[in-house]
Amino acid sequence: MRITILSVGKLKEKYLKQGIAEYQKRMQRYGKLELIEVKDEPTPDNASDLENQQIIEKEGQRLLAKISSQAYVIVLAIKGQALSSEELAQQIDHCLTYGKSDIVFVIGGSLGTSPAVNQRADLLLSFGRMTLPHQLMRLVLSEQIYRAFRIIHHEPYHK
Repeated sequence: MRITILSVGKLKEKYLKQGIAEYQKRMQRYGKLELIEVKDEPTPDNASDLENQQIIEKEGQRLLAKISSQAYVIVLAIKGQALSSEELAQQIDHCLTYGKSDIVFVIGGSLGTSPAVNQRADLLLSFGRMTLPHQLMRLVLSEQIYRAFRIIHHEPYHK
């Protein structure tokens, strides 16, 4: 079983890397939690709508190239479905029960994800309407994935 967090851009902050590494270590007993980064496109402050769309498309192509055809894909999107930790655990457990051993969580770049990436998604997931830095979202998502596996295995977790 492999869980992948696929994201646009390079993680720079040391404290975020350390936090994610801790959850990767904790996840080892359940499966592998892997982080894959694709190159982000430079985004000028005064980019036109067309330029922004081209940036989203390029980043989307890079993301799609990293997703296997067998993977269950969960794209983080503001307009996605909001789930509780327990509901996310049920979703992951359902995937595992029905033979989806490769789950990919996708975090887009600063402009979001392309329509093609959203169409590839099996689930659009929202962590709420607030905007969070994409790098911080990797840590938050890592913790929620770990929490989901604790729930699936009926182990205690902080509520």
